[in-house]
Amino acid sequence: MSEIELKVVLDDAGEARLRARLEDVRQGGPALRRQSLRTVYHDTPDHRLRKAGTALRLRLEGETWTQTVKARAAITGGLMRTEEVDAPAPDGLLDLNRITVPEIREEILAAVDGAELSPVCETRMERTSCVLRSEGGARVELAIDCGEILAGDRRAPFREAELELLQGDVSALYDLAGRLFPEGGLRLSTLPKSARGYMLAETGEIEPKLAPRKAREVPLAPEMTAEVAARDVLRECFEQITTNIDVVLHSPAPEGPHQLRIGLRRLRAAMGLFRPVIGHPEMARLGAQAKALGAAVGALRDLDVVIADVIDPSERDHASEPGFAVLREAVEARRDTTREALRRHLLGAEVQGFQIALARFIEARGWLVPSDIEQTARLAAPVGELAERALGKRWKSVRKHAHGIDHLTIEERHELRKELKKLRYSVEFMGPLYKQKAVTEFVKRMKRLQTVFGELNDLAMAEEMLCGIDSPGARNLAAQRAVGWILGNRGAHAELSWTHAKELWQDLKGKGPFWE
Repeated sequence: MSEIELKVVLDDAGEARLRARLEDVRQGGPALRRQSLRTVYHDTPDHRLRKAGTALRLRLEGETWTQTVKARAAITGGLMRTEEVDAPAPDGLLDLNRITVPEIREEILAAVDGAELSPVCETRMERTSCVLRSEGGARVELAIDCGEILAGDRRAPFREAELELLQGDVSALYDLAGRLFPEGGLRLSTLPKSARGYMLAETGEIEPKLAPRKAREVPLAPEMTAEVAARDVLRECFEQITTNIDVVLHSPAPEGPHQLRIGLRRLRAAMGLFRPVIGHPEMARLGAQAKALGAAVGALRDLDVVIADVIDPSERDHASEPGFAVLREAVEARRDTTREALRRHLLGAEVQGFQIALARFIEARGWLVPSDIEQTARLAAPVGELAERALGKRWKSVRKHAHGIDHLTIEERHELRKELKKLRYSVEFMGPLYKQKAVTEFVKRMKRLQTVFGELNDLAMAEEMLCGIDSPGARNLAAQRAVGWILGNRGAHAELSWTHAKELWQDLKGKGPFWE
């Protein structure tokens, strides 16, 4: 049978809040069930089942053993979807012939290919569970698991809440998650317990190393419908955003806020790209929230950029000027304060609500409008038809903003830069539908142009940040001398950069779009 779950990683405080909140949600309704579960995962010595995306386990509940296969696992929007097949396992012995779904049984037998199966890891959990009903009539089982994961002589404590959809629409899982974690701080799990056990056996850890997540190509194909393409692109944006929220929360690495801001910008670009297909008031609301969150993240990212790309290079060029150290210290202090404020915001209910609503919109097809009788045809149209129109619209907007490029004001240059970003993201989304050589050449030219625009934007941003009444180091003469050096040198360089930018634009315009 198909299984759909939303898993939430808990800490001590999160577990306590969840249990307290559960009493309010239950309101004396469904009884709580308590179980002791021991689950042992088996595989071949070279882990062929894991490589095939399958988990094979034996679970002891009371005195009863059950054999379970979880196959064809996929995680999107925080949802874990698997095909689950249970069978009795007398005396706790594996028997692959007991797998009742022929296709899955044959897949596993082929993967194992006669190799010996043995335990890799296990979990020992105390489970508290109950079945809850949503206002729409959906039935969801909530299970709170507290215990440990073991692999050989290694062990690690672990707490997790699982929301399993028993009946109804997947939107009920997100609605219930919002009710159970109203304060914010919800941390969706992207790994099943089996994967954590394998990781423990191999590395001694049960969490993957935290690292900034860059955008990844979405493998679109011409035969895809526009709706499937939109869903897959939005899923990629969601993963980049949520992963980098965790990075910003737990790491000072400048790449974290950089990739988070990119993820939010790509999300908004994708929404504009697919608006003719999935346009909906909820999408507009989510886009506005993404813009606001991007501004908050941008405040931290701009401080990182000023330090690394503006102050530090200027200090290297003027090593004898003491004001740079004073200026950097003041900007770093502002950055630390901004980072803490951003982290509080990311942990709050507003950002959590945005993440839940975005996931629900993607995974529950939140764009459907029953009264729109023409929507079905738009959703089912080939994505290739949409791609050419959408890219053409973006290109037209860029050309409009670049008209009279020799005389653009600072504000108009900034608007052109934003339009170029939207075009580049759109090209990257739709690129797999076209000849890769042509796409690569076009993107390469765009990147060169955006790099120059980025340098110009950095100067304008640095000037605004460092020259105000409440700017970092505003009351220190040495720091202000350093600011003077920065703006003087970079100002002269900016005019040369702008001349180069105009040349690059003429080159891009001359080559023309690859999709026509």
